[in-house]
Amino acid sequence: MRMNSSRPRKMLIHFLTYQMKEKILSSALKQKSLKVNDVFEIRSDLSRVTMDRQWELGKRLEIFKSLGISAQLKFPAFFRVMYNNKMYNIRDISEADELLEVVKAGQIIPSSLCCDICLPGTRKAIRKDQPICCYDCVPCSDGEMSNQTDMDSCIACPEDQWSNQKKDACIPRTIEFLSYDDPFGVTLVSISIFFSVITAAVLVIFLKHRDSAIVRANNRDLTYILLVSLMLSFLCSMLFIGRPRKVTCLLRQVAFGIIFAVAVSSVLAKTTTVVIAFNATKPGSSLRRWVGSRVSYSLILLCTLWEVIICTVWLIHWPPFPDIDTKSESGKMILLCNEGSVAAFYCVVGYVGLLALLSFLVAFKVRKLPDSFNEARNISFSMLVFCSVWVSFIPAYLSTKGRYMVAVEIFAVLASSAGLLGCIFIPKCYIILLRPELNTKEQLIKKDHHQN
Repeated sequence: MRMNSSRPRKMLIHFLTYQMKEKILSSALKQKSLKVNDVFEIRSDLSRVTMDRQWELGKRLEIFKSLGISAQLKFPAFFRVMYNNKMYNIRDISEADELLEVVKAGQIIPSSLCCDICLPGTRKAIRKDQPICCYDCVPCSDGEMSNQTDMDSCIACPEDQWSNQKKDACIPRTIEFLSYDDPFGVTLVSISIFFSVITAAVLVIFLKHRDSAIVRANNRDLTYILLVSLMLSFLCSMLFIGRPRKVTCLLRQVAFGIIFAVAVSSVLAKTTTVVIAFNATKPGSSLRRWVGSRVSYSLILLCTLWEVIICTVWLIHWPPFPDIDTKSESGKMILLCNEGSVAAFYCVVGYVGLLALLSFLVAFKVRKLPDSFNEARNISFSMLVFCSVWVSFIPAYLSTKGRYMVAVEIFAVLASSAGLLGCIFIPKCYIILLRPELNTKEQLIKKDHHQN
């Protein structure tokens, strides 16, 4: 039988092991054991030896095919033969000749000359200190698969897929995020709506009793601003729930930062007003010209403006965007919002924390002043709760992954807002609704006189 000479020659072009030749030459040149002029002659000899070996292997490959045996070219420099439901990797001419003799004689190949077929879901692992044709079948790792027999390596699944139990196919990952249908998400939404309704009810009570002594004594305009910002803070937590989208990813942290900046700066303005009002009563005090609501509004505007600047820089340079997390949980794809810049996120949270700390220090300093209905004391306690929540938030946020990171931030928003609402306004609502006899100007003057 005459072999087609063009086919083996094409095969030889693919079989040339250039990396091996170049490695030998590069090593010799670095050690200065060869001259540059000798490189071309050595490279020519290596190519001739390699081509001669590949020519002999190519001839034997054609012989296997002429006998009706499945044979397939593989790299580098070997071919694979399937005979008697077993796979053989032929790398040397002697191996090919030995196998040809067995095939021509119709004998059963001894088990010592081959290995069992590696089924789909496994890969070949060469045995240490044994011939290269001897290998074990190793199961593919999680996230990898092999869908053919005797594969040298497993194939990694695409990012949105995961290997099945048999590791012979990739299947879509389970999509997961904090949704409104999730029991945890429903609980957080219910808490958010509950506290927002409570805040709205408190606002209605204060509007209805806006001319009463307790409302007027505690700067009712600042009280209204604080209540509205608290109500919005409860509602903005709902932006963190649901499938992450571009709009919600852009809005949720910005809305949280600005609303909380307004709320905390309102508390700071209330305590600052107490300090100015008390010191302005002293003879010859220069603070009298600062008494009034203009200072309070300016302080709120200034404190909020810095947060707006931080958020604007964040959105322009590192805007948040929808992203996926395939590392936290095996077989799951968690949808989340990538904040774009972790530093920008902590700047927003840190600025709110700075305002809260400043409010706490001012309120704590004036807690013993003759403040009507002890609002400074209430503010001190509320800021202590607020700061405690957000200090606890940082390690909890860093130690969680996936959708639970979102739940931790929602809990921090709800807990800190509820702390402000409860500590500042529950005592006032108690007096307005249950002890109206204390909500009079005479009682207020009597209390201040007693404290003095």
